[in-house]
Amino acid sequence: MSTMRAIASYRGLPIDDRESLQDVEVPTPQVGPRDVLVRVQAVSVNPADVKSRAGLAPTTEPRILGFDAAGVVEATGPEVTTLSVGDEVWYAGDITRPGANADLHAVDERIVARKPASLSFAEAAAMPLTTITAWETLFERFALTKDSTGTLLALGAAGGVGSIMIQLVKELTGVRVLASATRPESQEWVKQLGADGIVDHHDLVASTRAVAPDGVDYLFSPHSRGNIEAFAEIVRPFGHITAIDEPEGLDLLPLKAKSIAWHWELMFTRSIFRTPDMFEQKKLLETVAGLVDDKRIRTTLTRTIDDFSAAGLREAHRLVESGRSTGKVVVTR
Repeated sequence: MSTMRAIASYRGLPIDDRESLQDVEVPTPQVGPRDVLVRVQAVSVNPADVKSRAGLAPTTEPRILGFDAAGVVEATGPEVTTLSVGDEVWYAGDITRPGANADLHAVDERIVARKPASLSFAEAAAMPLTTITAWETLFERFALTKDSTGTLLALGAAGGVGSIMIQLVKELTGVRVLASATRPESQEWVKQLGADGIVDHHDLVASTRAVAPDGVDYLFSPHSRGNIEAFAEIVRPFGHITAIDEPEGLDLLPLKAKSIAWHWELMFTRSIFRTPDMFEQKKLLETVAGLVDDKRIRTTLTRTIDDFSAAGLREAHRLVESGRSTGKVVVTR
């Protein structure tokens, strides 16, 4: 049996513990009928990676984490029709399967696309998970089109999802976009990406009213706990909210008087349930790759760690956990 190097975890531990992520040797993945086997060149670390690592139940088998990846197709399953050996690809993976923090990664072709030709592997690896989350929020949950107008507020806008969401809104819709950012470097980052106004999440109602006196039509929330009453004040009647977090005991009743719609977004839903439209994730990644190569969308990479090992990934997790990074952190070979 052939083996490969990977970075794995055996239980949830603080990131400063050297055993939180470890270098291991594991069997090379088996390629399913619709899988491509990717030689991974770069991965990025998302809050989802941090959450998965920190909450991992004890296991005797190494748990390989990692979602975002970019690399080169090394083999294909017998039913693969859209990709070939040698293709340079990007994707966000599948939460039900071993992750991308490894030499080789097997992943379903329906959620993999050719990466933007103009980007390096590191620049490409920064984007898939956040791009899919932002795209599905904007164009599936909110059903925005090129003709849409109104105002959208993206909370946590200097992070990975917000950084791509601002760009997609500005390029593909007529919607005005407000961004929550507090530190000067975060505010400068979202302005560079195209934000029309800045909001302070520490004083959400007043700062939103200052730039949108009539409220907002759409709100993206990665941090909903304790904010529902504020959302009810700043979102206009018949507005929409999409959340990606899952705080326990969330009470949405304050939204009822304005008939505000609440949506959930989990970009892994299609791969978890093998939905008939799994190809939609490939399609949207192909569309965004075109936007990138046309210089309409830019990578959200802000920090590269050139150390594809447990030590390098621990450093990336540490940066993301700090909550003070803008854009995306990538670990590359």
